[in-house]
Amino acid sequence: MTESQIIDRYFELATQTDSEPYFAQFTPDAVVEDEGHEHHGIEEIRRWRTEVPQVHYAVLSSVDSGAGHTATAQISGDFPGSPVNLSFYFEMTPDGRIAVLRIRV
Repeated sequence: MTESQIIDRYFELATQTDSEPYFAQFTPDAVVEDEGHEHHGIEEIRRWRTEVPQVHYAVLSSVDSGAGHTATAQISGDFPGSPVNLSFYFEMTPDGRIAVLRIRV
């Protein structure tokens, strides 16, 4: 699976009601940073994800960025300031799982 396919899968699974495939795409020791807070490991990522509102993602661009890949996406939903463009920086393992995800304005 290419990095672009992994990123497309991430955004597709992020909107699904069945969250297990979403969590399965992360390594057990993955790190997710969102709103300046880091979440380490699947259990912390699960807790973080339960606080994220249901949103729609529209990927605007995706580029290689050194050791990882950066996608810019427009996020819209029922939250103040919607829609907003955010940067999603991904580092993946050779087997196609996400080891690092940094979400920034």
